[in-house]
Amino acid sequence: METPPPSPCIGVCRLDDGGQVCTGCRRTLDEIAGWSSYDKERKEQVWRRLLALPLPVQAKTCPQCGNGFTCGAGGESGGCWCADLPLELSPSGADSDCLCPVCLQRRLISGS
Repeated sequence: METPPPSPCIGVCRLDDGGQVCTGCRRTLDEIAGWSSYDKERKEQVWRRLLALPLPVQAKTCPQCGNGFTCGAGGESGGCWCADLPLELSPSGADSDCLCPVCLQRRLISGS
C-alpha cells in the first residue's frame, strides 16, 4: 500500500486577511477541511498547486550580524535575491537560516 502524501500543515495556522487561505501552509479553507477525505491523487494535486506558488516575501533578521533584511524577493527571475548566488553559499545545517546580503557577500569574498 502506498503512503499518502503528508499534510502540508506546518503548524502556523492563521488565515489571511480575506479569511480564505492559511498563511502558514497556503491551503484554502476547502483544502484544509477536505484533506482527511481526499484520495492520493487529490492530495498530490493540492501539493502541486502549493509548490507552484511563489515563495512568500518575509522580513528576517540575519543570524550573523542581527540586521533586518527581506527574503523572497529581488532575484532576477522574481524569486529571492539569494537564488542568484552560487549554491555553496546556501545555509549549512537543517536549522540554519538565511544570511543578509552583506554577510553573504563577505562569505563569498572570504571563501568560507
